[in-house]
Amino acid sequence: MRRDVFQAIADPTRRAILSLLALQAMTPNALADHFDSSRQAISKHIKILTECQLLKQEQSGREIHYHFNAQKMQEVDIWMEQFRKTWETRFNQLDNLLKNQKNTEL
Repeated sequence: MRRDVFQAIADPTRRAILSLLALQAMTPNALADHFDSSRQAISKHIKILTECQLLKQEQSGREIHYHFNAQKMQEVDIWMEQFRKTWETRFNQLDNLLKNQKNTEL
C-alpha cells in the first residue's frame, strides 16, 4: 500500500516528529528521546514519514540524520487552499455583519 502525505500527518506523533525536524536535523535516537514511545515505535513513524517523502536521510559516518522536506508539504497547502478561500470569505462576511450590527446599536 502506498501511503500519502495526508496519512502521514494524520498521526499526532508523526506531526510532532515533523515539528522537531523542522527546527533541526536529528538522528533517530535523538528523536526518540523526545517521546515516551519505544525507539522501535519511533522508527516505524520515521519509516512512514520517509516513505511519504516528508523526510530526507543524510548518512554521516555511522549515523543517519533526518531532515524535514518542506516542499512535500505543498500537497497539503494546495489542498487546503480551497478551504482557505471559503473561510476567508465567511470571516469577511462575519466582520461586515458585526460592524453593521455595532453601527446600528450606536
